[in-house]
Formats: sequence, structure tokens, C-alpha cells
Amino acid sequence: MDCRVPRPGRLVVVDDDPHVLAALRFTFEADGCEVFTLASGEDLIKQPSPAGIDCIIIDERLSGQSGLDTLAQLRAAGVTTPAILITTHPSFLVRRRAAKLAVDIVEKPLIGDELSQRVSALMSR
Repeated sequence: MDCRVPRPGRLVVVDDDPHVLAALRFTFEADGCEVFTLASGEDLIKQPSPAGIDCIIIDERLSGQSGLDTLAQLRAAGVTTPAILITTHPSFLVRRRAAKLAVDIVEKPLIGDELSQRVSALMSR
């Protein structure tokens, strides 16, 4: 993914694992994106409206409110920012709920460039 064309992409990454946050920040910043990291869904909800944010990447299993619960709350508030849920072995219910919220799922482990490709596709819409 090349976030430098036509302007840098702006991403929010939410994960309670500081190593995942650091790795994703490094990856997307190396591609030219501007990356904001948060440790919880509650922190994302507290942020001002994500206007100007091109994509939200959020873990499903956070220590507090789940990623899908956070996204449901944002969607109910009218936030339509494209989002990607990262999780391990999503259940049928998680997949169905994500589909209803118009949220893509990328399964862990995050090997290869699937996440980057999904972010790029969402940002180009």
C-alpha cells in the first residue's frame, strides 16, 4: 500500500497490545500514512469525531469494550468511517455482526500484506 498518493492516509489503530500497536504504526507509517494509536475502544469513543480519518483498524478482543461493540456505538452515532476488525478465528456471530456494521475482518496472525491491501482498498473508495 502506498499512502502517499494522492495524500497521506490517516488511520486509527486500536489494540490493547502495545507490541501490535507499535508494529502496525511502523508498517503504515513506512507506507506514508499518518497513524494514531489507542489502547481501548473507550478511548476511541472519547475522541472527537473521526472526521478526516480514512480507516479504523480495531482488535475484537480488547480488555474493555470489544471492537465490535465500539464500532456499533460509533455507527449508532452516525460515524461511517471504514473499519477493519482484526481477530483470531471469528465466530459466525462475529462475522454476521461485522457484516451488518459494514466492517471488514482480517484474521490474525497478521502475516503477509492482507491488512495493508484491505486498508488501501477501503481508502480508495
